Amino acid sequence: MSDRLVWLPFEPALLGDPPAGLRYEVVDPTRDVPDSVGDVRFYVPPYMVGPRVAEVLAQMGSLEVVQTLTAGVDNVRAQVPEGVTLCNGRGIHDTSTAELALTLILASLRGIPDWVRAQDRHEWKPGWRPALADKRVLLVGYGAIGEAIERRLLPFEVEVTRVARSARDGVHAIDELPRLLPEADVVVLVVPLTDQTRGLVDATFLAAMPDGALLVNVARGPVVDNDALVAELTSGRLRAAVDVVDPEPVPADHPFWEAPGLLVSPHVGGASSAMWPRAHRLVRDQLHRYAAGEELVNVMSGDY
Repeated sequence: MSDRLVWLPFEPALLGDPPAGLRYEVVDPTRDVPDSVGDVRFYVPPYMVGPRVAEVLAQMGSLEVVQTLTAGVDNVRAQVPEGVTLCNGRGIHDTSTAELALTLILASLRGIPDWVRAQDRHEWKPGWRPALADKRVLLVGYGAIGEAIERRLLPFEVEVTRVARSARDGVHAIDELPRLLPEADVVVLVVPLTDQTRGLVDATFLAAMPDGALLVNVARGPVVDNDALVAELTSGRLRAAVDVVDPEPVPADHPFWEAPGLLVSPHVGGASSAMWPRAHRLVRDQLHRYAAGEELVNVMSGDY
């Protein structure tokens, strides 16, 4: 079994103590696809999963496991061959994305972008702004990242309501949104991109949010209907802060650049110093499980 080949996007030494019973190659398929592609058993794609990264899966005739470094698997799911185990990067981005979600909420509510612009103009612009304290926050998506966001929100004296695909103890089902949205001051999107969540935030969803509410998207861009969001922003009824958009990057002539009340960050939820140590730990632990024939974690079910 010592010939089982693992493709990594980084040097195996970064894992600390990778299993000795496996063979490792450092490969970026966007630059080169080695002849060993047909022998790969365990594949860790690069963090930035573009089309060429997913397309190489069809050449992996011996593939058993795909371990992504991303929480979402929408970029690779369709290309993963039948019978191959797909695992996501749950746990890698929880800390970084939760920090950014809180940053977007606070920056938008307290008017940080306006102060930065005033500073650029050498202007002193004091004023009253909404606080996060006492707000009712609706988390739409309650996986590991949603839980991490909640842990950071609670010290700010907010009321958190949790929503997931299906109801469980303390968590509402997503079909309850029409009842929950009118009571939410801040709505945070943390859902994966699936057929069910694509376009979830449409004109009806936004219309159910109360005047002055804030929408925060750290999920995926296609979860939100751009035209519907721009219409609400232009009217001044809602505000938004988004780390993900559709398309990415935002074209120069896109209405998002001029939309009032919108704060945009360039899809950097996971891009912090906290990411790689957690990525290396997850991959190391998964490889030890794989080498020992143990059950893997973060296995994605077919209906995710």
